[in-house]
Amino acid sequence: MRVFQIQDDWGLSHVRLGTRPDPRPGPGQVLLRMKAAAVNYRDLLVPDRGYGSHTGTLPLILLGDGVGEVIECGAGVARVKVGDRVSGEGHLIGMKSRMARAGHFHLDPETRGVGVNVPGAFAEYLRIPAFNAIHLPPEVDDEIGAILDPLGNAVHTALSFDLVGEDVLITGAGPIGIMAAAVCRHVGARHIVVTDINDYRLELCNQVTDAVTVNVSREELRDVMAKLHMQEGFDIGLEMSGAPRAFDQMVDHLIMGGKIALLGIPSGPTTVDWNRVIFKSLTIKGIYGREMFETWYKMIAMLQSGLDVRKVITHRMRAADYAQGFALMKQGSCGKVVLDWA
Repeated sequence: MRVFQIQDDWGLSHVRLGTRPDPRPGPGQVLLRMKAAAVNYRDLLVPDRGYGSHTGTLPLILLGDGVGEVIECGAGVARVKVGDRVSGEGHLIGMKSRMARAGHFHLDPETRGVGVNVPGAFAEYLRIPAFNAIHLPPEVDDEIGAILDPLGNAVHTALSFDLVGEDVLITGAGPIGIMAAAVCRHVGARHIVVTDINDYRLELCNQVTDAVTVNVSREELRDVMAKLHMQEGFDIGLEMSGAPRAFDQMVDHLIMGGKIALLGIPSGPTTVDWNRVIFKSLTIKGIYGREMFETWYKMIAMLQSGLDVRKVITHRMRAADYAQGFALMKQGSCGKVVLDWA
């Protein structure tokens, strides 16, 4: 099969088109013929070993987000059948830990990532556990199916706290931050303010959903709050950027007893003024991946009931044009990039 992989050394410049033997599913596994895959910000970090200590060994097939058709099932697979159209939960878990045995699969410390530790979705075929296959209803077409993994990050983050009637601050207008804003609007938040310093991404946010966008390099959040007649601060903060300054601004502008969900990954160690966090009685929750599988259920249900994130997909390309897609993502001059194997 054809694959795009980090070939002989780390770095995006070492991503190459190559070939590997066609995989076969083992017991409990399914084999997918990939229809489309999407570039995630994580896919910029993995080649440079910038994704924590989680990166696998070379050669490594990239990308964890995609959609495909089941073409073969291994022994013992009953829930999935040949011909099913599925996306895949990109976290492969063990079943030995306390959390996994309690059903909290997303908290399993043995988690391995598709496209991070094991072969990814940037290939003609992908082998995954049948346990991880998510059936897609007709309302979710292939290009939306290809971005469900990052949409799931947005859903997991946004739904960490009760949003109904609340004022929400989202720091970071990348695709996941934008989709989180759409989720907040869909479920009934009141004011939704999205901050960034990238005008392209802020304008894209305006196209995707009804939110107030703020370029914090030019505008003060306090002025925006005054225009919205907000008296005390934001109830909920969703930190999607990984930027230390963004987190500081969030702490400054939350109400007493406010709640923060952290998804953004800092580029290195950061300094936090914990006195401000403590004396504001803030609740902070770290987010990694998606709740397996409640996030998937709620995400698909919202897509079926009117959540529309299609405009966050700004570029559709042939798989062979992957380099252009990676360049656009690195520049911050795109939303989601979907790569088609057809």
